[in-house]
Amino acid sequence: MSSLNGSDSVRGGPDAQRLPRKPRICMPSGRNFKKKAWLCGHYEAQDVLAETDDVDLICLDPGRHYESRARWQLRLMYRDVTRKVVYANPGLCPVRLTGDYDLFLARCQTYKDLLDINAIKGWKDHCRTSVCWIDEMWTARIPEQKYWLHALRQFDHVFIGFSGTIGPLSEAVGRQFHFLPGAVDALRFTPLPNGPERVIDVYSIGRRWEGVHRALVNWANSSDRFYMYDTFSGSQVEPYDHREHRDHFAGLTKRSTFFVVAPGKFDCVAETGGQEEVGHRYFEGAAAGAVMVGQAPKCDAYHELFPWADAVVELLPDGSDTQEILEQLAADPERLDAISRRNAEQALLHHDWVYRWKEIYRVAGLEPSEGMLAREKLLHQLAREAAGTNRAEAYVDVARSR
Repeated sequence: MSSLNGSDSVRGGPDAQRLPRKPRICMPSGRNFKKKAWLCGHYEAQDVLAETDDVDLICLDPGRHYESRARWQLRLMYRDVTRKVVYANPGLCPVRLTGDYDLFLARCQTYKDLLDINAIKGWKDHCRTSVCWIDEMWTARIPEQKYWLHALRQFDHVFIGFSGTIGPLSEAVGRQFHFLPGAVDALRFTPLPNGPERVIDVYSIGRRWEGVHRALVNWANSSDRFYMYDTFSGSQVEPYDHREHRDHFAGLTKRSTFFVVAPGKFDCVAETGGQEEVGHRYFEGAAAGAVMVGQAPKCDAYHELFPWADAVVELLPDGSDTQEILEQLAADPERLDAISRRNAEQALLHHDWVYRWKEIYRVAGLEPSEGMLAREKLLHQLAREAAGTNRAEAYVDVARSR
């Protein structure tokens, strides 16, 4: 059970009524003031850990001048020859820890979140081990970040979400870092045990290949197919509640037959330098049991994370084969069902957030909590359901867990 500093709350689960225990994990969170839609999956990851272990989830709050101060601090970091700016509080209300913890865990969506931990005074004195997990970091950006990279040395262990960044970043900092990919709340996204009808033919969210998009629009307009897609840049909007946003997104995805995917920030070559990585859409689409169509990233991590057949059905980026391939798939319901079940099963077995947290615990020398092991057991039960077994038993356990 989590202990909260702030107004937010965490979904309880089956053990929500137990007496609170001393938190052993200290984890800061920017959820009180960083509310963009693209951060909701980041907070979902924090929620899963808070639901399964004794976590002091410290919800930081901004001071009066936070926005201007943080903006100037980020600018200065790129030319700070003193290498001290990265350790300054960006204008958040200070927090002083009063207890001791086994682990300080800073999960950062990007390197910018690294500044937030400076609001927590003396965290190194109160935490036996420390971990930083930065989800998004591109190799091409390393040279321009040379004045703050040394700050990563303050952590005992550092994890990066992009496999192609590990080698260059480890060399730049002079320490070996760990690759740890993204994931998903598979219990939220799974269509099992009694999935809803897939009333959406194709669902596309976020960045898209314009050729594929135009082909899908034409396909929908010339038939009775329903193509659901963004009509504005949705990542910068601020949802009322990150859990409701993820619930809504999950509900749409598991009601979709096809789900369009592409490598992370594939259309931002100036930022990525052409580096291809596994974005979060792959984990979400698979967990929802959708048939993922589009492009798989050209990197070893993709083949390690999604080694099964038809994990992604490839489409040409210009859209020239989109309608033909989707029509062929739609005409083969047995293949569609097999792909759907296999995606959902493999996501339950390998891509829930709890597996990532367990890996961090392993490296940090912590034993997994009872809650983590219980969640893993439930995930495996549902995976058996994906193969067509234990439907009734899995249904009862899922109902209790939610």
